[in-house]
Amino acid sequence: MDRESEDVLDAVGPRLRALRRERGITLADLAAVTGVSESTLSRLESGRRRATLELLLPLARMYDVPLDDLVGAPRTGDPRIHLKPVRRFGMVFIPLSRRPGGTQAFKMIIPARPRPLEPTPQTHEGFEWLYVLNGRLRLLLGERDLTLSPGEAAEFDTSLPHWLGSADGGAVELLIVFGPQGTRAHLRTPPGEPPSPHG
Repeated sequence: MDRESEDVLDAVGPRLRALRRERGITLADLAAVTGVSESTLSRLESGRRRATLELLLPLARMYDVPLDDLVGAPRTGDPRIHLKPVRRFGMVFIPLSRRPGGTQAFKMIIPARPRPLEPTPQTHEGFEWLYVLNGRLRLLLGERDLTLSPGEAAEFDTSLPHWLGSADGGAVELLIVFGPQGTRAHLRTPPGEPPSPHG
């Protein structure tokens, strides 16, 4: 094995430990979900056990990250970034970052509608930051009813009732940053759960 490959494998353990701690998961919890023993996971994180595909695949599934991210493999081939839009609640979220478990950035598109939607303010833990690229955004935040134009930004605590929509029925494009709680609330809400606070 060449030195570069050795270096890549040596970095896997610390990367796995950091990812687990960032997610707030114990070794026991991880073992229960992945089926890999707690002692094997501990040795893998400390570098006393070599990473294998058999060990890394269940971890990649558990953390919902590409295998390349776990091993820190250099990107090869096509340099373009292929983003997969997520469609939720009639809106499109295009991921702009892939930081496991942390703050996530998205381009959000609220499509044009003949009539603006009725606001349905919601709350959840965390924060949001947004920047309007195109269109006129209506932001309801607690008792405030704001209209943001292109170039304007807002940041707010999402424990306040909030809702985003078009101010005039036209399409709106914005950059939005969610904390982990916001990503779960807006993009991973199971069917039957309350709708997103974004309209």
